[in-house]
Amino acid sequence: MSDTPEVPDLAAAAPFTAADVELLERRCLHQGFFRLDALHLRHRLFEGGWSQPMVREVHHRHDAVGVLLYDPERDAVALVEQFRAGALEDPDSPWKLEVVAGLVERGESPAEVARREALEEAGCEVGELIALHTYYPSPGACDERVTLYCGLIDSRGLGGVHGLDEEHEDIRVQVLPFLRAWELLQAGRLDNAMCLIAFHWLAGERASLRARR
Repeated sequence: MSDTPEVPDLAAAAPFTAADVELLERRCLHQGFFRLDALHLRHRLFEGGWSQPMVREVHHRHDAVGVLLYDPERDAVALVEQFRAGALEDPDSPWKLEVVAGLVERGESPAEVARREALEEAGCEVGELIALHTYYPSPGACDERVTLYCGLIDSRGLGGVHGLDEEHEDIRVQVLPFLRAWELLQAGRLDNAMCLIAFHWLAGERASLRARR
């Protein structure tokens, strides 16, 4: 008889859905550009029955789109640098190097947002748009979903400061060789989820993208 514990077949188990959650009360705690709700709920348990009622605070945001701008001809990426209030206490700097990103407005598709934001934030026209992943950055506390792309571009002439005055944007565009950007990532300078996910994807696909030139 084997002492190895039996591993459950998770694929065969019936998945829980939203129908397995009972929402007892939803209360708005704050309504600004974003909303914060307190949810009083209970949910089904893996071993049967229901949890005790609990309160969970959920930050409601628009869904977001990120696009890593990559020039396969020159093996270069275009990144944007701007002040981020959420990084105000960062030990190095609240100015962050990031991929182009923006929020999905009503009636827009994620691909439309990617192309719009590339123009607004980097003055850049995107050619082919490659879908990478859609994911929740922090599902324990936030309902935001992010759709991530790689956009193929011609980086010649890119640079300068961009952004919309009415949105208080002050965005500097930096075009970097891929290897330099990868060094910054390894050094912890590209320290947000969009950058990390997109660059690790690009590291694996870069050779095939360059071979298509």
